[in-house]
Amino acid sequence: MRHRKLAITELGRVDCETFRLQPKHPIVLLLDNVRSLQNVGAMFRTADAFGIEGLALCGITGRPPHRELHNTALGAEDSVAWSYYPSVTDAVAHYRAAGYQIAVLEQCEGSIPLQAFSPTKETPLVLVVGNEVEGVTQAVASEADVCIEIPQWGTKHSLNVATAAGIVLWELVKPWSSCHRKEDS
Repeated sequence: MRHRKLAITELGRVDCETFRLQPKHPIVLLLDNVRSLQNVGAMFRTADAFGIEGLALCGITGRPPHRELHNTALGAEDSVAWSYYPSVTDAVAHYRAAGYQIAVLEQCEGSIPLQAFSPTKETPLVLVVGNEVEGVTQAVASEADVCIEIPQWGTKHSLNVATAAGIVLWELVKPWSSCHRKEDS
């Protein structure tokens, strides 16, 4: 079988305004002091691709508008809702008060493997990802409802934060993915 790449006009993309009005998966990706603007941009793009509620940028995490962030986000910073919190603990407190479950992506005592994590669709979720060197702030890890980790079999036992966020977000939205498939023509 031969495969023909689809042209950009065949992908059924929506404009930013239409995207903003579409229903979203009840997930907020919280960036805890992520220092690389390329990582921040990549997570904006991933948030757009998976249709999550938005991003919470905390501490030293870079914010739009920024050329370096835009070069990776490719405009997703314009489609994805985001907010900024100077303090990651204040951000977590805000979302907890609003009824969100707090899930930290970190290797912790008592963390569970990603494949064993099954949040309920009825409870919105905040997924906290951490700094490229230090990881998630200990104060946030200590207060999380759950700590999850991605099983790994290599020598590094770590992934790039944007890569890790993408893996986890896909697992979280996968139960909904069948309702988003395009009709076969």
